[in-house]
Amino acid sequence: MGDVAMTVPVIRTLVEQNPEVKITVVSRPFFKPFFDGIPNVDFFAVDLKERHKGFFGLMKLYSDLKKQKIDAVADLHNVLRSQIIRTLFALSGKKVAFTDKGRADKKALTRAENKIFKPVKTMVERHVETFKKLGFNIDISNPKFPQQATLNLEILKITGEKANQKWIGIAPFAQYESKVYPQDLMQETIHKLASDSNNRIFLFGGGNKEIQILDSFANGKENVINVAGKLKLPQELDLISNLDVMLSMDSGNAHIAAMLGTKVITLWGATHPFAGFAPFNQPIENCLVSDREKFPQLPTSVYGNKKVEGYEDAMRTISPEKIVEKILAI
Repeated sequence: MGDVAMTVPVIRTLVEQNPEVKITVVSRPFFKPFFDGIPNVDFFAVDLKERHKGFFGLMKLYSDLKKQKIDAVADLHNVLRSQIIRTLFALSGKKVAFTDKGRADKKALTRAENKIFKPVKTMVERHVETFKKLGFNIDISNPKFPQQATLNLEILKITGEKANQKWIGIAPFAQYESKVYPQDLMQETIHKLASDSNNRIFLFGGGNKEIQILDSFANGKENVINVAGKLKLPQELDLISNLDVMLSMDSGNAHIAAMLGTKVITLWGATHPFAGFAPFNQPIENCLVSDREKFPQLPTSVYGNKKVEGYEDAMRTISPEKIVEKILAI
């Protein structure tokens, strides 16, 4: 989800600065709302369950895409499936380019010995380079974002009117446990924020287990609302666009908020913003990282999928007080 969200500011800027260009985004149907409303951008939904499943499905996908009269292909994912599609287009004489994910630089950043602790290129910058290979000029130094969405009645029934309150989103989960802030400290953070009645906190997540945890966070607090399972993705996007700030792990929600122009604070455990996945257009000061003096091997992985013994409590070095202070400052 985050990988797709990081392409949105690039594509939005591309069509704004090159209005003669028409983009067809090829992805899973779930992600279509990310691109709704962007001029000159169409969405082609890939059917990986039936029509486009397997090798022969890829051939059908190529055949279907040829009908779009495509002039060039930008492979922003660079995995086997997209590599095959771009190769078929290249063999037919179309210009193609792909995003270099910088695996060598990321490995140097995350290895335990001879670590090279310096920022690598962000994925957004890498996507910009991909389009430049195709001959397009893109300047993302002064990005434009969509206006705040108008919340419909269905959303307002859950959120209430904003009035003069500060709306704070919190997305406390991530794909891997090493990127998730400890539950007791998150509960303390929410309690501190909820103690001010001028704050209204919205909790984001998915799945029955996460919803139960979010319900426990919201229990007994009138100004803490669990929206997980209550809103569809387009409605969640509309709500996120109306937040004053989003607190997220190193996860997709951070990139979704960033693509909408919402201010984002991120918490980092086993991973680190230097690996290229810091939210777009957000100051590095908004990335609260675990203490590298106590845990010098950090970051231990790019995606958080590597466990290192003794590093389970690294995120406990980020105090709830520090998080609340940063939120209130914003």
